Amino acid sequence: METLYSAETIAAARSVQIVTYIYTSMATFWMYDYVCSVRKEWTFLLQSRWTKVKGLFIITRYTPFLLLIVHLYLSLIPNENSNKCQLLNNISSSFSLISVISSECFFILRTYALWNNNKVVLAFIVTTFCACFTASIVVSFSVSASAPFNTSMIPGITGCYQATGSTTLFVPFLLLSVVEMSLVTLTIVRAIQNWRTTRNPLYTVLLRHNVFYYVCGLFFSVLNVITSLLLQYAYSGMFQDLQFIVLAILATRMHLHLWHIDQHLRGRGTDITIHIPMSDISPRPMVL
Repeated sequence: METLYSAETIAAARSVQIVTYIYTSMATFWMYDYVCSVRKEWTFLLQSRWTKVKGLFIITRYTPFLLLIVHLYLSLIPNENSNKCQLLNNISSSFSLISVISSECFFILRTYALWNNNKVVLAFIVTTFCACFTASIVVSFSVSASAPFNTSMIPGITGCYQATGSTTLFVPFLLLSVVEMSLVTLTIVRAIQNWRTTRNPLYTVLLRHNVFYYVCGLFFSVLNVITSLLLQYAYSGMFQDLQFIVLAILATRMHLHLWHIDQHLRGRGTDITIHIPMSDISPRPMVL
């Protein structure tokens, strides 16, 4: 192999192989998570009332499934057409954006609920969110359009990669970290304001979930900024969709956990006295 192909060709082929292994591992991880939570998930889907947030849950939960199908097809099916690679990558990027936007929307709603439906807080969150994600969409698709896709010249190694133009992809993850920093700051400020006066278990779970979600999001955002700037070939984007899938799993699992806690408290007839409007999060309208 080394006598027939250049070192650059071999390095690019290895990067494509490694990324294929990563996506296969992600698909396995996603299926394992689904199997582990399928009973609680279907209990929620069958027993909870239909709301916008329930629809958001379904989108958040099942978009990674479509994302993984497209990317595994892109990686595993032999393809020498760079235009088809571009098309499949655009479809995959669209699913990635839908996934991360729906995941973040869960925590925008939860932060809004923590602030007692404060319109000023909502306006700040939505403005920051829309500005950052509009810029992210423009950067993501412009970079993909300007950098052509290559395929491995080594027989038996399938998949597409971009050899150049990927360094700018750190920008969407930097902007995503700005959104998450804004949300975690609002959550911590609210926690400091109400911690001593609040003894409600739902409130405590809400705060812990939010902070844990943001820490994971910031960790992956930093990781993706580093890989986008420092690595070449397919390596530069190997953890991008992993972040979106992990965030989707966290968002939906945390929502399920919160819903089941609420059901348990209602079954015990617990008196809830904290004022946190949760009509879009709980199975039916309630005032904490």
